Amino acid sequence: MALQTLSPHDVLVPADVPKDKHKEYVNNFLVLTKNTGRIMLFAGDQKIEHLNDDFYDNGGKISAEDASPEHLFKIADRSPVSCLAVQAGYAARYAPSYPNVPLLIKLNSKSHLLKTEQQDPLSQRLLSVAEVISLKNNGLNILAVGYTIYLGSEFESQMLSEASQIIFNAHQYGLLTVLWIYPRGKAVADEKDAHLIAGACGVACALGSDFVKVNYPKKEGAKSEDIFKEATLAAGRTGVICAGGSSTEPKEFLDRLSKQITVAGAVGNATGRNIHQKPLTEAINFCKAIASVTFADTDVETAYQIYSGDRDFNI
Repeated sequence: MALQTLSPHDVLVPADVPKDKHKEYVNNFLVLTKNTGRIMLFAGDQKIEHLNDDFYDNGGKISAEDASPEHLFKIADRSPVSCLAVQAGYAARYAPSYPNVPLLIKLNSKSHLLKTEQQDPLSQRLLSVAEVISLKNNGLNILAVGYTIYLGSEFESQMLSEASQIIFNAHQYGLLTVLWIYPRGKAVADEKDAHLIAGACGVACALGSDFVKVNYPKKEGAKSEDIFKEATLAAGRTGVICAGGSSTEPKEFLDRLSKQITVAGAVGNATGRNIHQKPLTEAINFCKAIASVTFADTDVETAYQIYSGDRDFNI
């Protein structure tokens, strides 16, 4: 059963969106959230973040199809995802062949080669919002931009400043924004501390982002969905989406996602490896299963049937 459909009047337009861009912002919001206020972000930005570690595996755990960047676009083109998150170069090279795929352009990225023990993480802006608009004006279906902040890094002030400017500039053009915020650095003892993740969500709201992607917290002896409520409350009017994380058994993944949304108050998910490491047909079916939970509150058993190919889902 689908959620109540939002109308344009239901969308809160931030004050940093110019009046002549209100209609574009509202349209981008409704398209991105499938008129539900929720989001299913297909994360394809790990090619820089994790290099080839998540895309090539001689042991057979990762589909051979995942070795090609085009696999991401083939999946997104045939799935009910909110958007595919990629760097601008991927979008420029592949998106013209897949004009119907909605895009989020990731504006900063870094590899995982330099460890925190060597230097606190810093991920600088790769290009500007204005340059993203140039791609959009060339026909790419760009709805949003994204940026990562490593909260607690000795370089956090630089990333906070860049993120703030990016959000303001994106809203000036009617684009939506998603912040990836990960507490990380020598000053951070526990990256998945629930209180710290709640703080990260509050930062995203303070910066004015439309959505924030965070890791799901872990605490010994506590239900994650209960302790995650602090984060969704701290985020205020910024929608919280949960990182999909490393490869997980499909039913376990769907059950966790359902609890994140229905119990903890998240508005969706950002999933990469759990989707693109699968062969094309299986990846598409899993996207449909995730979308059914995200956009229609489908129960886990039904969602698993969608993943198995026994049922279909479209929105």
